Amino acid sequence: MSEPSQPPVWRRIPEDLAGSAASVARAAGNMARHPGSTIDRARRLPGIVPALGRAVKPVLTGRTADWRGEYAYTLGEQAFVYGFPYIYYAQLRHDWVTQPRNPATVPYAAVNHFWHAERLLDATYRDGGCPNNDTLYSAAWVNLGSEPVVLSHPDMGDRYFTFELVGITSDNFDYVGQRTTGSGAGSFALVGPDWHGKLPAGVRRLHRAPSPWILVLGRTLVDGPDDVPRVRELQAQYRLTPLSLFGKRDAEVPESRDVLTPISAEEDPLGPWKTLNAMLAENPPPSRHALLLQQFAEIGVGPGLDVEAQPETVRESLTRAAAVGVPLLRQQILSGDWAHLVHGWRYPPPQMGRFGDDFLKRAADQALIGVAANDPAEAVYLLNFDDAEGKKLAPGGRYELHFPGDALPPVDAFWSLTAYGEDMNLIANPADRYSVGDRSTGLRWDADGGLTVHLQSEAPAEEREANWLPTAGDGTWFVALRMYRPRPEVIDATWECPPLTRVA
Repeated sequence: MSEPSQPPVWRRIPEDLAGSAASVARAAGNMARHPGSTIDRARRLPGIVPALGRAVKPVLTGRTADWRGEYAYTLGEQAFVYGFPYIYYAQLRHDWVTQPRNPATVPYAAVNHFWHAERLLDATYRDGGCPNNDTLYSAAWVNLGSEPVVLSHPDMGDRYFTFELVGITSDNFDYVGQRTTGSGAGSFALVGPDWHGKLPAGVRRLHRAPSPWILVLGRTLVDGPDDVPRVRELQAQYRLTPLSLFGKRDAEVPESRDVLTPISAEEDPLGPWKTLNAMLAENPPPSRHALLLQQFAEIGVGPGLDVEAQPETVRESLTRAAAVGVPLLRQQILSGDWAHLVHGWRYPPPQMGRFGDDFLKRAADQALIGVAANDPAEAVYLLNFDDAEGKKLAPGGRYELHFPGDALPPVDAFWSLTAYGEDMNLIANPADRYSVGDRSTGLRWDADGGLTVHLQSEAPAEEREANWLPTAGDGTWFVALRMYRPRPEVIDATWECPPLTRVA
């Protein structure tokens, strides 16, 4: 594998901050994927137990013995929320670039190379993120630190496709696709924050990326299992080419898997903070955050800083802040506070996908809930955890969703309804069915031209089975209605999705 011309920024950070190659672990983001067990795992580490005891004592007694520690904790919570996308993306990047777990369904590709899903996702995929069952994903981690990278695709005909371009904070900065740049073959320059120069003829400049590292998330519509081979042919023609190699015949893009290794909370309770500091050095925050970063620096959080240099009471408080940070974000998601509620459906705000300086929402509702969130103009995802009476969707319960004939989801591309478990994965079921939508075959339409979807864990009567969406027989579950290229009445919530009605 070819090495980059210069070592990554994190390798130029002192070894005690970035962690040596022998001692760093895989999982600051393990905390993100398994937050409920973070404190339990920490308690099994003998050296951390006393620190945790001292850290939670103020919560239990209501008394503060050390103002410095409490101040560090409250500021640390703010810093964790601010920095969560950096920590989470460090783990995702490391996993997707260096860990070949199941390349057919889980991203695995070198830097500046596409990974392409080989089949539609099903319940064997367990990486969370509320995956769809309508498109084949394409994904790439792209380094724009030294030069632009050109994204190219063939003529896509009338097929829906999109490449979502995401900065390191989980904010989108542009799109390539049917809606934004058209379906004809094209080449588009991904330009980093510090590059200035001329592009070759025929290469279209996009909005400048806000960070040297970006994530490209591609989705290509699949019209059923028989259509997968054709989509795979299109994916094989997607290209990412560094500008210095663009247009050169038979040029091969070097393969590098040299990315920052996040530091595990299991091996180091300050690991998430060390990961954050390294990621902030690698991807400098915008200048408008200077005052905020100045405050965080008081507790050792910031580009190139060393949390180990902080007093013990500050380090303990940072451990506590990191331990409760992800559960806090999950609770915010479930609260629905971020949404406009209609019949239990959570309509996203117009800022979705670009929450910017709304740090809580960009951490929870963009990054944690699904890796990244589409702009509403590209796709709207309505989430629902409740039935028509406001009660939580019950495991084993039977529900119906009826769309009148004149009130089907208004879209210019397609729509689908999917159920998820509390781990944000698809729900295993004997029918191997994970979505119902306008492209589902064999649907039975109502007399008024509408559609009734039956949501339950057990198969319904035969005459209803074509419209069956399997749900969870135990545990928490919820549903997502995806609408791609939604019409304005969806975006402004004047189209109201009907409620989920419990029938048994």
